[in-house]
Amino acid sequence: MKRDKTTDRSVTARRGFLMGAGLAGAAGAAAVVATRGGAAQPAASGSAPQMHERGGGGYHVTEHVRRYYRSTTV
Repeated sequence: MKRDKTTDRSVTARRGFLMGAGLAGAAGAAAVVATRGGAAQPAASGSAPQMHERGGGGYHVTEHVRRYYRSTTV
């Protein structure tokens, strides 16, 4: 049976894409680990957040939230 050249090219392109996607994912994970030093560590704060009467901590504007809000201003 004779193979079609376009099929061979599409298979090769698909394999190249999947290999590239896998390498890009691995490189991204390595970059995160290298820049963050592994798993992110929670910021140590002097006071524990107050618990809500239903058990959750609720929404608190903390320093990292304020920093995010400042970064979104136009």
